[in-house]
Amino acid sequence: MNKKPRVLLLSASSGAGHVRAAQALEKAFAARGDCIVEHVDVIHHVSKVFQRLYDKTYIGMIRRAPELMGLLYKRTDNPWEKMRTRLAVDRLNTQPMIRMLKRVQPDLCIATHFLPGEIIAWLKAKKKLRAHNAVVVTDYDVHAMWLCRTVDRYYVAIPEAAEYLAGIGVPREILRITGIPVDPLFSVPLEQSTARKQLGLDKNAPVILIAAGGYGIGPVEQLVRDLLALQKPWQIVAIAGKSEQVKKKLDDISARAGNLLSGSPRLVPVGFTKEMDQYMAAADLLVGKAGGLTTSEALSRALPMALIEPIPGQEERNADHLLEEGAAIRCNNLPAAAWKIAGLMDDTLRLARMKEAARNLGRPNAAANIAADALKLLS
Repeated sequence: MNKKPRVLLLSASSGAGHVRAAQALEKAFAARGDCIVEHVDVIHHVSKVFQRLYDKTYIGMIRRAPELMGLLYKRTDNPWEKMRTRLAVDRLNTQPMIRMLKRVQPDLCIATHFLPGEIIAWLKAKKKLRAHNAVVVTDYDVHAMWLCRTVDRYYVAIPEAAEYLAGIGVPREILRITGIPVDPLFSVPLEQSTARKQLGLDKNAPVILIAAGGYGIGPVEQLVRDLLALQKPWQIVAIAGKSEQVKKKLDDISARAGNLLSGSPRLVPVGFTKEMDQYMAAADLLVGKAGGLTTSEALSRALPMALIEPIPGQEERNADHLLEEGAAIRCNNLPAAAWKIAGLMDDTLRLARMKEAARNLGRPNAAANIAADALKLLS
């Protein structure tokens, strides 16, 4: 009997996007029924020191020193340089991951974070792992940290990323322009009116969706207060993510904000949710960070974006691409953000153009397309 191939998806919870991309791929592979798929967060398979570095330090730097994050991003973005040094450090700290990979011996590995992609490439080069190696880049640009020599596929978000990789020596035949994988739920059409009914939102008022990210990062409370102060006939939905503290503050603001003329609350606070596909279908504008996953989800729902103070580095680059294509505006100064958002909401023609631009960029089937292509490596 022919055994089903074993697919191992490897993410890292140093940022919510890497995990969400792997979860989207897990659903896509499972839906096919022609393979055995497993998702592993490699942060649980590294040394304790490394774990703190990739988890606490990453989130802490974003919160307290984003400029330092941007500087670090630029200083390390030198293609093919210092790869041996980085690999030596990573090998030293990822011995549990290496042992796990040797033990499992999957047929296909797909990494949604550069760390496992690098380790898998090294194991393949040393012939200690037989698996095919695929890397899914979860931002619109490709940072040097994603680069490995022993890779069978690179899946990238946009044509420019593929051209960049080809230009620095990555063989074109291993490049695929698929978009960033989002939950397959985003590929299921959902009318705005239906989504609002399912979520209990106002059926007629314009809806602004504010997303703080999976860890509640961002100037959410101040932005909400500024938008409410404008006394516009909007319903604001604010996603607090995993931050209970942010959710409590939003609840307090909502209690004081009152209702629209229809009786619906002006502010609807939401904690961590698995219904972002519905909230994005219900909204007229997404206000939030420029992470690769969040913006890809929005594009899949043809949802225009107002990007708030993108983190220097990958978020700034993501924002640049979305601005170029006309799917987003950028708010660099928080005190003026509400004013800028109000101007966009009042300009219905511009908002409609941005919605169409987002629709043209959206790749809601990215996860399924990646699964189909990656399994061809085994044939």
